[in-house]
Amino acid sequence: MTSRMPSPSRTDSLPDALPGTSAARQDAHRPRPADEAHPGGLPPRLFLVLIAVCTAVTAANIYVAAPLLPLMARDFGSTPSGVAWIASVAQFGYAAGLLFFAPLGDRVNRRRLVAGLSLATAAALALGATASGATALAAAVLVASAATVVPQLLVPLVAARAPAHRRASHVAALIAGLFTGVVAARVLGALAGQAFGWRAVFLGAAVLTVVLGLASAAALPKETSRRTGPLFAGLAQLPGVVRMSPELRRACIRQGGMYGAWSALWTSLALLLTGEGDGGYGMTTGAAGLFGLFGLAASLVAPVAGGLVDRFGVAKVVASAYGLAAVSVPLFWLGGERLWALCAAAVAVHAALVASHIANQTLALTTTSAPAVANTAYVVAGFAGGAMASALAGTAFTHWGWNGVCAVAGGCLAVGWGVTSLRARR
Repeated sequence: MTSRMPSPSRTDSLPDALPGTSAARQDAHRPRPADEAHPGGLPPRLFLVLIAVCTAVTAANIYVAAPLLPLMARDFGSTPSGVAWIASVAQFGYAAGLLFFAPLGDRVNRRRLVAGLSLATAAALALGATASGATALAAAVLVASAATVVPQLLVPLVAARAPAHRRASHVAALIAGLFTGVVAARVLGALAGQAFGWRAVFLGAAVLTVVLGLASAAALPKETSRRTGPLFAGLAQLPGVVRMSPELRRACIRQGGMYGAWSALWTSLALLLTGEGDGGYGMTTGAAGLFGLFGLAASLVAPVAGGLVDRFGVAKVVASAYGLAAVSVPLFWLGGERLWALCAAAVAVHAALVASHIANQTLALTTTSAPAVANTAYVVAGFAGGAMASALAGTAFTHWGWNGVCAVAGGCLAVGWGVTSLRARR
């Protein structure tokens, strides 16, 4: 993949320059306004830590159901594969919420929006804890996931306030928080679910969402209303923004393929680990949840990946990430019978996903004059790919077992890389 700079006719409209350009070097030495140095009255580092923790908690809400599927199935009198579709519902809900809420970051007061969405997410999680069946639970998960888009409202803010030569590193800090939340959802969620039941996990997630969401809203810089037209004009603007930016389209497609591969494997992993007989390892829910500790590789790789993007650019990092993901798929396939291969594959696929995500999201945030809209397109594409892959993987596991899941993951990578490579040649 080649990373092309915007044409001269569009350069002036970009809010931030891509790393390595003369505009980026000038921006790196430009004094920052006082309110940007201390947003919301907090020192910059403390502000970044708070936003990263909030990102972790809200991201965990999307994945909290995945490690609890065996417990839910037992509670509802079903099989784990029979309720696996709930994990896909969470991802579809998140993608839908991004379409409607994330573009508002360019137009309305973020403080009010973050607070309102945090309260809505907590209410939906609390209702989910009282669900009497899979359908009612799926409806609650759908609403909670649609409202838990707070991280994608905060990433553009952090990227816009960071110096150009440190932008990818600042974005990486939030991505590290996001993947830490994913790990926490799998590990802590599974352990707490086995000890107290899956309903208690949903209630705990609701409490954490309220506390961190409101704290982050209070710490955000004060803003005046920026709306100059219809409230959802950003949604209408989205197709045009994508159409005018080849770089954004490439980032969307490649991250959709990468996230699809990761999602197919990771959301189905609990079915393999807790399965009995020849089709699984027969682990308890808690033991299977501990496997999520391998996801910490993503949190550790994130700062390194951010520095690599700042130094070498997006194209090289994404290509390397795809190569690593391609290696992880046969390791996952072998992991159906060899636990050591499954462990190695889990580390590799997380490292590949986070490196690709940081590189592609940095490109998406700096390639147009509407960063929140571009970020919406990018994240929606990623989660749409993940949701479709999860749905396909659930069906594949039912009919062909773990081999079918690995085939879905490999297909996602082939589509994500192949489509963009053909377009680049044309």
